Amino acid sequence: MLKGYKTLLSYGKDEIIIEKSKFIGHATPVENEGEAVAFIEKIKTEYWNATHNVPAYIVGKNNEIQRYSDDKEPSGTAGVPVLEVIKREGLKNVAVVVTRYFGGTKLGTGGLVRAYTRGAKIALGAAKIITKKLHKLVTITVDYTVSGKVQNEILQNGYLIKEAKYDDAVHFYVYVEVDLFKHFKNQITEWTSGKYNLNHIKEEYLSEIDGKIAI
Repeated sequence: MLKGYKTLLSYGKDEIIIEKSKFIGHATPVENEGEAVAFIEKIKTEYWNATHNVPAYIVGKNNEIQRYSDDKEPSGTAGVPVLEVIKREGLKNVAVVVTRYFGGTKLGTGGLVRAYTRGAKIALGAAKIITKKLHKLVTITVDYTVSGKVQNEILQNGYLIKEAKYDDAVHFYVYVEVDLFKHFKNQITEWTSGKYNLNHIKEEYLSEIDGKIAI
């Protein structure tokens, strides 16, 4: 599994007017090609009266699937620029549609490329670029006598506690970035003098927004 990748937080939309033509940029995160295609069809249905709905998407851990369409704009002036914006940002699992309502003024080849590039950029900005980082979710079981210290150390060292449960002992459910897991185990051993139990629950991607993990 990838340790981290860039994608989008949620659906976003923004618009600009260029030489009387309205360009509406739509962008969303997707999990697979089916979701990308469904998103594109949804936008085309909603904006059925638009002059053009130009789609592009990238799907897969290694960007295996890359698709675009000029939607009847001159070849190479619409779909490729939208796809290139996604690629330049290094995004994965993202679909973008730039909708155009023609305003009566032709933009020319270069003008179209610039316009669709801007349409894609504002769409990504509205959807908010985030980083997904692979984490391990583990349980740390400790005695009540050290639980306060352990909880404080976990938080002070930047790890994320999902929840805590209490019975005959204290169980902390902690997210640890995969690259830091070995270091984390060494720290727990030090904080508890080796008196703890650790169980691995699962691995999952968490979203990092403005440098902070959010769940």
